[in-house]
Amino acid sequence: MTRLAFAACLTACLGGPSSAETDLLHLTPTERAILGQEIRAVLLTVPELLPLDRPAPDAADLYAEAIDSDLARLTAHAEALFSPALPGFGPADATHTIALFTKPGCEDCTRAEADLRALSERHDLRVTLLDMEENSALADALQLDMAPSYVFPDQMLRGHIPPVVLERYLED
Repeated sequence: MTRLAFAACLTACLGGPSSAETDLLHLTPTERAILGQEIRAVLLTVPELLPLDRPAPDAADLYAEAIDSDLARLTAHAEALFSPALPGFGPADATHTIALFTKPGCEDCTRAEADLRALSERHDLRVTLLDMEENSALADALQLDMAPSYVFPDQMLRGHIPPVVLERYLED
């Protein structure tokens, strides 16, 4: 009902012979200001068009489905990502594990690996090294599209991450 009322009010605001010729996607600044004033007047006249009594949706709710999907993929591919038998460095039974996807000739990838090697000396960290081209099916299954990509058991991060940020992830 309220959407119908809003549509009727908007039509009334824009009514008249000129509205048939008005391209709402290409308004001049003056036309945009007039339209804004008219919409404001309608909303002030019919305040129930704005659901102000409803709380804003929680950000976690907006992404819950995507988060659940990512976590399911990580769980399904955990052995291919974090097995101590895979190439990498750090203790096999480390508290923290990260799989690093890299590509040959990628400067950021070289920096990412060096950063993780340094972090593994200060933290109980095992890093699996995975070439994105050699492991393209796994990268595709995880929807990773850039190198370097860091894969934790509970999240994925794309692009080079500064060591200070990675350290914060390891401290949590």
